[in-house]
Amino acid sequence: MKIVQAFRENSARYPKVASFLASVLGAFLVVSVYHIAVARGPMKAITQEDIDAAVEHTLTETVLPAPGVKAYETILPSVVRIEGFRTDPKTKEEKQVGVGTGVVIVNDGTILTNLHVVQGAERIKITFADGHESPGIFQGAKPEHDLAVVRARVIPDDLFAATMSSTAKLKPGDHVFAVGFPFGIGPSLSAGVVSGLKREFRSPEGGNSLTNLIQFDAAANPGNSGGPLVTAEGEVVGIVTAILNPNEGDRTFVGIGFAVPIENAASAVGLSPF
Repeated sequence: MKIVQAFRENSARYPKVASFLASVLGAFLVVSVYHIAVARGPMKAITQEDIDAAVEHTLTETVLPAPGVKAYETILPSVVRIEGFRTDPKTKEEKQVGVGTGVVIVNDGTILTNLHVVQGAERIKITFADGHESPGIFQGAKPEHDLAVVRARVIPDDLFAATMSSTAKLKPGDHVFAVGFPFGIGPSLSAGVVSGLKREFRSPEGGNSLTNLIQFDAAANPGNSGGPLVTAEGEVVGIVTAILNPNEGDRTFVGIGFAVPIENAASAVGLSPF
């Protein structure tokens, strides 16, 4: 009964996660109630005691998928790897000048990323989740938000645009997930929570001051830039844009990351987020 009580209490705290778990448990519950009732003798009206016993049995015997599984599987088809290249004027050889992440926000191949991922690149290469590669076209930017829009010249037949979700109800403590290519490795998922809202950040290199940011503690490193910050349902609430490290010159994650709210990110480049 303690397990049932804990499930009820946590349902109130995490309604979205509870809804997902309830849908998974539903099928098991019907079967469990039936078998428990049969085991007790001739068929009779199902009581609350039978239901509680079935719930407890299902919770203890069934391994449920972690919330991050749904988030990852939902957003993955919309996540892309972005690489920028430039020809070295001295050697005349093409070199990679940036690698990061982007998220498809329109299924015509329109992708949202960070400006610093593609800034200065003469050639942009986009790699989709299925391995499909395409040249990218730089379409516009909002430097004050460190945001850029690129578009793939050739897109996969089954390209999916990400679902965006309002941040109006986002609160510190809500579970969020960052998906991207940290140090070029990925696509990788990291889990955490919203640490704060309406934060301000200025790059140690003296860049623009960014405001109204989502602070989160899901691990993010160079390469995560431009990637989506998503809910447990895989809906985009922000675009990962910066990490804070008090050690000068150290760009590795120490627990404080920032994302531009999706409302600001989409509207800043002339798109409706919903």
